[in-house]
Amino acid sequence: MSRTRLFLYDTTLRDGQQTQGVQFSTAEKLQIAAMLDELGVDYIEGGWPGANPTDSEFFDHPPQLRARLAAFGMTKRAGRSAANDEVLAAVLNAGTGTVCLVGKTHDFHVTTALGISLEENLRNISESVAHLVAAGREALFDAEHFFDGWKANPSYALECLQAALAAGARWIVLCDTNGGTLPSEIAAITRAVIESGIPGARLGIHTHNDTETAVAGALAAVEAGACQIQGTLNGLGERCGNANLTALIPTLLLKEPWCSRYETAIRPGALAGLTRISRRLDEILNRVPQRAAAYVGASAFAHKAGLHASAILKDPATYEHVDPAQVGNSRIIPMSNQAGQSNLRARLVEAGIRVAPNDPALARILDRIKQREDRGYSYDTAQASFELIAREELGLLPRFFEVKRYRVTIERRKNKYDQTVSLSEAVVVVKIGDHKMLSVSESMEDGGDRGPVNALAKALAKDLGPYQALIDDMRLVDFKVRITQGGTEAVTRVIIDSEDGQGRRWATVGVSANIVDASFEALLDAINWKLVRDGAQPA
Repeated sequence: MSRTRLFLYDTTLRDGQQTQGVQFSTAEKLQIAAMLDELGVDYIEGGWPGANPTDSEFFDHPPQLRARLAAFGMTKRAGRSAANDEVLAAVLNAGTGTVCLVGKTHDFHVTTALGISLEENLRNISESVAHLVAAGREALFDAEHFFDGWKANPSYALECLQAALAAGARWIVLCDTNGGTLPSEIAAITRAVIESGIPGARLGIHTHNDTETAVAGALAAVEAGACQIQGTLNGLGERCGNANLTALIPTLLLKEPWCSRYETAIRPGALAGLTRISRRLDEILNRVPQRAAAYVGASAFAHKAGLHASAILKDPATYEHVDPAQVGNSRIIPMSNQAGQSNLRARLVEAGIRVAPNDPALARILDRIKQREDRGYSYDTAQASFELIAREELGLLPRFFEVKRYRVTIERRKNKYDQTVSLSEAVVVVKIGDHKMLSVSESMEDGGDRGPVNALAKALAKDLGPYQALIDDMRLVDFKVRITQGGTEAVTRVIIDSEDGQGRRWATVGVSANIVDASFEALLDAINWKLVRDGAQPA
């Protein structure tokens, strides 16, 4: 049986930029476009030419893509011709082969937001699309608020679609702009649109995640007959975001019945890079990746319960719906005070450590983990710190260096702009073999680096003698602090996520009544784990 071709339309650079707190530079847009092109989407919407300097600059020097680059705009305004509308002119002047225009299809928005008649809105849609087609462009019509418009006045909402189709639009995109339409409604309305005479091969779907059903809604529209899906990487978008392509793409390629009934242009092997692309986008945005994100999250294939871990050892299919390697992710068997020996052995195997089932060290490791968690430690996410404890109990942890002392001071001073800022200075003394080494680092709050922990991290990693080359590519990517008890007995837990040039990411934990001490403990673990994994030998 032949499969139906689905077209993936990415709007990360336009709709994704409407996420609160997100503002792409032109260089960042070029990076993201290259990532999307590597993945193999059909369309990349670059932005709205003329809406802001960044979008205009992007289209002035567009990237060379295999995907079709699209410019976004709106239907012409009332009272002027399509040829004399400067917004339409800016979109056409962007020079893209594909143009997407948004237009009203909900009668309430036409009369209230635009303040024009329903008939005039139909003319605006028709003349705008016809103008694009006459200029030799592939035209898309984003039917804004379509599902709300259908529920209020189905005949008028349908007239808007028919006007765009008759004017030559290649795609008619049904937009759930407010994100409040549930998947069952989307499926029923999409079927009704197709039954009215608009071919499913010309229909697209654009959903928002205000009810946490954007992905489900997009799949419902496809099942009803739509053949284009619009979405964003990591579900970026206004308010609660858009349909998440990092969830949609693997579902379409790996899950039945989708993978049997449909095909996409996603490049062979590209799916295995999905987790890397997802995390790279978060790095560009300086955001912490969502651990629970489907397919690509750090916890997407984490198995904490002992019962689960025991079954996973026998057959991963017992608690995993797909192989994590298919999307470039990895399995995690966390350690916690709920863990049993099944979790422990599985985690040790993952770390490359094989221990006999009756080895007494297993019980010692579990006891130590549980005792430390009673003191405020958490090894649920801090896998690297757990591994160091296990290696120590098994006699497999080399001693690379010894910290003899460290100090952090904070000083308030005036900078060159006569502003009062904080300057943190850290001093660390380590002993490597028979040699002591002293490192000093500063961190100023108005510079690129900030705070006492940052100063301490830089001092610790500044000069580790024979190990320096192994840690030069390390960087701290996340820093989390939690107070685990209240009152005068408060304990601070710090979890640090580190990353290196090999793309490895690991988490370490430190606990103390003093946040600096807790941070330093986690930093030490991060460096020691890196040295162990890179095969360093004690000096």
